[in-house]
This record gives sequence, C-alpha cells and structure tokens, in this order.
Amino acid sequence: MTLKVLSPTNRWLIGLVAAATTITGGIIFYGISQSGMVSQKPAPQVETAPVRKKVTALGRLEPEAEVIKLSAPLALDGDRIAQLLVKEGEQVKTGQVVAILDSRDKLQDALRQAQEQVKMAQAKLAQVKAGAKTGEIVAQKASIERLQAQLQSDRVAQEEAIARLEAQWEGDKAAQQATIRKIQAELNNAQAEYQRYQQLYKEGATSGSSFDSKRLSLETAQQQLNEAKAVLSRINATSSKQIREAKVALQRINVTGSKQIREANATLDRIAEVRPVDVQAAQAEVDNAVASVKRAQTDLEQAYIKAPVTGQILKIHTRVGEKMSDSGIADLAQTNPMVAVAEVYQSDIGKVKTGQKAVVTGQAFNGELQGVVSQIGLQVNQQNVFSNQPGENLDKRVVEVKIRLTPEDSKKVAGLTNLQVQTEIEL
Repeated sequence: MTLKVLSPTNRWLIGLVAAATTITGGIIFYGISQSGMVSQKPAPQVETAPVRKKVTALGRLEPEAEVIKLSAPLALDGDRIAQLLVKEGEQVKTGQVVAILDSRDKLQDALRQAQEQVKMAQAKLAQVKAGAKTGEIVAQKASIERLQAQLQSDRVAQEEAIARLEAQWEGDKAAQQATIRKIQAELNNAQAEYQRYQQLYKEGATSGSSFDSKRLSLETAQQQLNEAKAVLSRINATSSKQIREAKVALQRINVTGSKQIREANATLDRIAEVRPVDVQAAQAEVDNAVASVKRAQTDLEQAYIKAPVTGQILKIHTRVGEKMSDSGIADLAQTNPMVAVAEVYQSDIGKVKTGQKAVVTGQAFNGELQGVVSQIGLQVNQQNVFSNQPGENLDKRVVEVKIRLTPEDSKKVAGLTNLQVQTEIEL
C-alpha cells in the first residue's frame, strides 16, 4: 500500500478547521451551562412600601365654637356706635362691655325722669296717708307749679331745638343748591366746549385726544351734578325726618306734662280726705313708677353691648359713628380650640369615620397641623372652597367634616379664622 504525503498547505487548512470546531464546541458548552444556572437561580424579590389610603379635601379654619355676631337688641337696631371699646384680635371676658350705643344718653335721661316720677309718686302717697294739712296742700301746689315750670321749660327747649334744626336745614339746603348751580354752570361750559371740539374734530382741526378730553370733562361735570343733587335730596330727607321726630317729641312733652299736671291737681283735690281707696291708688302709682324705673334701667342696659362669652374679637363690622350694619357690631368666638372644616366629596364621605387621624396644611403657616375627625356633617351642600385651578368643577357636592386640631397646633392658628387649607384624612 502506498502512503500519500500531504502538502504543507493542506496540513494548515486541517489544523484551522479543527481549531474552529474546538472553539465552537466550547462556546456552545458555556452557553448551555450558563443557561442552566440562570434558570435555576430564583428571581430577586422587590420590596414595595405599603400604600397609605387617604381622603384629601379643601377646607377652612374656624373656631370649634360657633362665631357669635354681637349686635344691638331689636329695639335699638339701626342705632349708631358712640364708643367702641375693643380692637380686632383682643380677648374679652363674659360681661365685658364691647361697645356703647348712641342712644345711651337719651336712655339715661329717660331713667332719671322715671326716677323722678318715683319720687313724686312716693311724695303723693305720703301726702295721702298724712291727710289734709296746710303744709301738704302748699307742697302739692308747689309740685304743680314745678310741673308747670318744667313743662314750659321742656317745651321751650324743644321748640328751640326744632327751630335750630329748621335753620340748619335751610342753611344746608341753600349751600347745596349753590353748589348745584355752580356745577350746572361748569356743566354748561363743558357742554359748549364739547360741542365746539366736536365740530373741530369733524373738520380735522383738533386731535382725537383733545376731543376725548372735552368729552371726559363733560361726563365728569354731569356726574358731579348728579351727585350734588343726590346730596341735596339726602339733606332734605334727613332734615325733614329730624324735624318730624323733634315735633313728635314736643307733642310727647306737652301730653306728658299736661297729664302730670292734671294728676297733681287731682291729688290736690283729694288730699283733704284720707280714704283707703286713695291710699291704694297712690300706692299703685308708686308701683307703676318703680316698674317704669326698672324698664328704663333695662333699656339703658341694652345700650351697653356686652360679650356673652369669653373669647376673641375676630372682626369689627361697625365703627364709631356708623349705623349698625346687617353684620352686627363685631364677630366673637372662642378660638381655642380651632377646627378645620373639610369639604369632603360626597363620593368619599362613606370612607370617613370619627376618630380618624388627619393632617392639615396651608400657605399661611409652616409645617403640618395634626388632628382627628370629630364630626361628620349630615347634609350635602355645594362646595364653597375652591383651588382656583383652570377647568375646576365649581358645582361639586360635598359634606362638611370637622377636624379637631391638637391644643398645640390650635394655638398656632388661633388668629387665622376662615383661612383656606388642605386636609388629608387617613383611612
């Protein structure tokens, strides 16, 4: 058998193929081994933090106790404030005088008059009990003369007051009418200027700004004239009302004084004889006078507006010299503790329970306020607090949920009643 010798080139090709086969087999073996290890290695566990469920809602801060509107009694509604004895933010105690009404002086005079009536009634009772005596008769006549003098004095004083009011009315009216005439003249001048510049503007002889200036001057003059006429009407209405009231007071003085004088004359006629019926009648007059004093004292007390509870003045609505507004004189509340009133959407209210913890945040204070749900409303209302974001639904239905703040956090926001806040209630 003859052996064939391979050439060097063939030997190189055979070695190259063998090396490639060896490398390919190694790669396949490595891939298979790694694939088995990966498939046997357990997947890593990813730890996730538990999700805390909560209900969020906009709300406002307010005292837990209701805000009290301090106002005058119905009989003195519309009266003016003579003195204001507190400031906003001031702490007041129960019974502390907050304001004094302008009717106090008049009611003090009425009280003094009622007290004088008591003295007179008591004196009359003493005379009736003592019987007919010369001294008593003289005293009764003196009492009649005093009543007559008092009636005359009161009548003259009231007539002078009426005359003074009428004179003041005429003076104010004349002054205002002069003002109206002056403004009317200015209006006429402004009208002429406006018409002249209107023609010039049409002819192109003046600028649009000049023509607009004249038109503005005309409108301003017209407005001033309207305001001046309104002031005149107000002067006439106010003055005529004051004069009517003064005349009514004069009539009351005449009626009251005449009645007192008639009663005093009747007493003078009766003191000659002491009868049980006379004593009883005199005693009834004393009792009636005493009741009038008590009533006058009660009326006078109403002119002193007092704080019904200890608390803080949140807002003053009526200042000194102003008439009582519909909002009363001031808002008073016990600002400790404070609560956050959250407006929870009706779809979420079923998740909220009393005792749940809550967090309150706001732009007017730092950090978070802690609290618990203390009360859940029983009525669905329209939302009152808004975030003012574009596209916000302004007709959402909500239920008010009160969150009582901790004592420490309540002190931080005691002066921020009605502040808008954000609330988070943990479920």
